[in-house]
Amino acid sequence: MELIYTEKERCRVCYTCVRDCPAKAIRIRNGQAEVITERCIGCGNCVKVCRQQAKQVYNSIPETLKLLESKSNTAAILAPSFPGEFVDYDPEQVVSMVRALGFKYVNEVAFGADLVAAQYRQLIKQNDQKSYIATTCPALVTYVKKYHPALVPYLAPIVSPMVATARALRKKYGPDLTIVFIGPCFAKKAEAQWEETGHDIDGVLTFAELRRLFELKKINGQNLQPSDFDPPYPDLGMIFPVTRGLVQTSRLSDDIIAGEVIATDGKMNFVHAIKEYEKGELQTRLLEVLCCTGCIMGPGFSQENPYFLRRTAVSKYASNRLQINRQRMSEAEWQEYSSLNLSISFEPENLDDPLPTREEIESVLRRMGKEKPEDELDCGACGYETCREHAVAILKGLAESEMCLPYTIDRLKSSLQELNLSHEQLASTRQALINAEKLASMGQLSAGIAHEINNPLGVILLYGKTMLEDCPPDSEEYQDLQMIVEQAERCKNIVSGLLNFARKNKVNLKPTNVRDLIDRCLKTIIKPDNIQIEVEHRLKTEIVEVDADQIIQVLTNLINNAIEAMPQGGAIRIQTLDHQNEWQIIVEDNGCGIPDHILPKIFEPLFTTKKEGKGTGLGLAVTYGIIKMHHGKIDVWSNADPQKGPTGTRFTITLPKQGAWQTILNSDKH
Repeated sequence: MELIYTEKERCRVCYTCVRDCPAKAIRIRNGQAEVITERCIGCGNCVKVCRQQAKQVYNSIPETLKLLESKSNTAAILAPSFPGEFVDYDPEQVVSMVRALGFKYVNEVAFGADLVAAQYRQLIKQNDQKSYIATTCPALVTYVKKYHPALVPYLAPIVSPMVATARALRKKYGPDLTIVFIGPCFAKKAEAQWEETGHDIDGVLTFAELRRLFELKKINGQNLQPSDFDPPYPDLGMIFPVTRGLVQTSRLSDDIIAGEVIATDGKMNFVHAIKEYEKGELQTRLLEVLCCTGCIMGPGFSQENPYFLRRTAVSKYASNRLQINRQRMSEAEWQEYSSLNLSISFEPENLDDPLPTREEIESVLRRMGKEKPEDELDCGACGYETCREHAVAILKGLAESEMCLPYTIDRLKSSLQELNLSHEQLASTRQALINAEKLASMGQLSAGIAHEINNPLGVILLYGKTMLEDCPPDSEEYQDLQMIVEQAERCKNIVSGLLNFARKNKVNLKPTNVRDLIDRCLKTIIKPDNIQIEVEHRLKTEIVEVDADQIIQVLTNLINNAIEAMPQGGAIRIQTLDHQNEWQIIVEDNGCGIPDHILPKIFEPLFTTKKEGKGTGLGLAVTYGIIKMHHGKIDVWSNADPQKGPTGTRFTITLPKQGAWQTILNSDKH
């Protein structure tokens, strides 16, 4: 039977169920919280804390209805905590409503609690040198059998009140009696299936399921005559579900000084109590442990009534019934059930759950970025108390690294950084593709225009110069002809630039000394006296494979642009840098800078901010094309706003090294 399971579509993976499971029977797999049936103890904490109602319990209503339809001799036995559930009804009304479902008998499990309490009193009296763990809570028994098998011999060999009541009723009404337990506990559903109990119970309903049955059968108690429970009647067993109820019912002493009985409850207290008991730190005759805060706070309640309201309802009911029941139950009737066999023996259910080695735990912690002890925050966000417990759970296949909140945040930050970098690279690549498309289109257009304009332009220049030679220098026509020739020469330069831009040049790679290449370039530059040029070489080897003439053309364009950006003088810095598979040339100036709105357009053909006659707008476009033909890239940074810092522009040219060229050429072939 899968007692508790997860409805995956509701699970939000908040790890609350992991945190509240004392047995750590929740496994996180593929982002879903799964209940591991063989590890589950049925305490129901995961159901109580799940706000999404993703944790569900095995539904016993269908099989109970089948029992009622097929069996005529049926009994419902109500847990003594029922007044805490039905605070809105009189107890006699509840009994009548249960009978209306089809049950022939309705009895109180509190009577079985009295029988069990007498057995504990006798056990402690006859074995004054031995210590026991009370077995009234089935979740606690399962926890010991699974997780502390060495303590199984210390489990008290006494059945629970539920089983004791069933055996008493079969003694009274015969062995064919069908019995359904109704109470607040999920673990009772599992207990009914234990081999040790001999299947004394035929079905188990929670209080919540009982209410749903009332709704299904449209039973509300208003039109029913009040009814009393069937005998046998209980005594102090009615207070059994309250914390220390076993102690009081058994009339044992829980004097702290005497230390005869130690009682505790709650999802974490019971774990600590069992661990301390196993270590021998609890010196007591009887350890009474409940996984809930008393049975009146069991997970099978349907109402959200507070603890003290439930406790008061149980105490009030016991107070009202105690004297009446004592008058109805004679000593002879009590003795009738004293010979019942209420013994039970338990077998360990070892989960074969070995602890990982220290080295394995350390390895998992390092994988989550916990290199040092101070990195282990023990924040509990993963559902485990410590980082080491989380690491152990990962090694056992119960948890995932992503459950660690600091680790996940670090990974998220890293992913965001990578995403931002990818976004920047994508934007850069997109811009490069746009520029390449523009260059290709402009190249085809430029080639056509240049060829069409060249012929008439040559005729204009020829006749203009001929007429200029024949015209007297001091005549008015001479100046007009001179203007025609100058503008025609300017057009010729533009057409020549267009042809150079449009021509599909191929790079002629040759081993070249970078130092010599830059020196040759600087010799061709006409540098004003107020401009300083500084060169710094930081290459491990100065021999590179480039087309020297084209790279000189690139540097000439960049240096001339830098000079024109510093009419009042300034400094130009040229650097060569070394990287693993690439090398760089950086040309930087402290001139006026390029405004932000212009920067994206600087590599577009025929775009220029220079005055008429000072530039064609093709220099940087040609530069861009040359670098791309070298399978490199050119990046630019510039600041034209003095309020943001020193103004200036920096061009960074990145080119592949000699060994990287073969890889690039091979990839181009494919």
